[in-house]
Amino acid sequence: MLKQIWNGYRKTPFALKMTIGFLIGIAAGLLFGQQMQVLKPFGTLLINLLSLVAIPVVFLTVVKAVDQMSIAQLGRMGWKLILYYAATTAAAVGIGVGLALFFKPGQSLRLPDVTVEPKETPHFSDILLQMVPDNLFQAFASGDLMAIIFLAVIIGMAMSSMKFSTDQRMQRNAELLDQVVVALNDLFYKLLNGILLYAPIGVFAISAVAFGSQGWETFKSLLTFTGVFYLGIVLLWVFVYTGFLRFSGTPVIHFFRRTKEAYTTAFFTSSSIASLPIAIKAAKNAGISEKTANFALPLGAIFNSDGGALRMGISIVFAANITSLQLSASDLFVIVLIGTLLSIGTAGVPAAGLVTLSAVLTMFGLPLEIVALIAGVDAIIGMGGTASNVVGDIVGAAVVDKSEKETSLQA
Repeated sequence: MLKQIWNGYRKTPFALKMTIGFLIGIAAGLLFGQQMQVLKPFGTLLINLLSLVAIPVVFLTVVKAVDQMSIAQLGRMGWKLILYYAATTAAAVGIGVGLALFFKPGQSLRLPDVTVEPKETPHFSDILLQMVPDNLFQAFASGDLMAIIFLAVIIGMAMSSMKFSTDQRMQRNAELLDQVVVALNDLFYKLLNGILLYAPIGVFAISAVAFGSQGWETFKSLLTFTGVFYLGIVLLWVFVYTGFLRFSGTPVIHFFRRTKEAYTTAFFTSSSIASLPIAIKAAKNAGISEKTANFALPLGAIFNSDGGALRMGISIVFAANITSLQLSASDLFVIVLIGTLLSIGTAGVPAAGLVTLSAVLTMFGLPLEIVALIAGVDAIIGMGGTASNVVGDIVGAAVVDKSEKETSLQA
């Protein structure tokens, strides 16, 4: 009997299991309220398990991707991705600010009687220096993804140069290293498959705790803010992402069907970094080459945050409406620009957006109490934002992959 139940559970589509876990969690949270805090460790366990394999997978996939490319191809692909990130981030910011100015969220809200400690604002030079670690092991221990990707890129480049070396010993060592990287990559993906069997249970716990602690009243008070955000998500997906897919000649319906495992996981876990291995797998399932997926998606998880940019645009207008501040177009542009820079290197984990928003509000003298207000719906906002980040990364990989294939044909 138990074996049949287990087999049925394993055969049930992943997205369906995640949805069921999420909905049951909402029902339990609304029914039992704060008592659901007892389930918090089960949700934390899922995030920890996903994060456990995320760091090794990010490192190994980037090494493997860079190892397979020439320096010229690496630079060409990198510039294409940067241009894509700039375009989608600008579109997300524009959509967020435009919708917020039109619907005016926050006009009828008051600041809660609570304060949030100011966050230390990093300088741009500090962000750049953070990319180059002074200790290899410390970078992995701290989970510093910018430093880890930097290490992966230079190690991959070194392995690539060894492959094309005239020294046969170097060539043999490069082949050996390549086999080790492939074997370790297979190992961590095997671990990931096991973790995904637990994922629906962890999602149930996360949603039960979130809805149990916040209830409906908090969501009602910020309904306009949340509604504007998700309207922006819809516009971003329908016009921006679909537009890029059509431009690259990628079948839209086929793409979203093949990648649903990635964005549903990102939605339910609110962690683009933790769901990165699943996104890489989904991208390959959508027909994106392994080389492009392994390079583009880890890079996008660090440097591309369309959901965060959309949220930042809405949040700043939201803050201005609450405090009756009049922000000029140039003020909004500067605030969002700095917010985007601060988001570079921010871990793709739940509530990371609140840290960035705190820094931006501090820089421009806006009250930090607004962060506490937005924190009431952070769980719901974070879900849609993270899903958009992941979809945006995969769309970018699809566009670049199509361009690279055309370049290869012309060569």
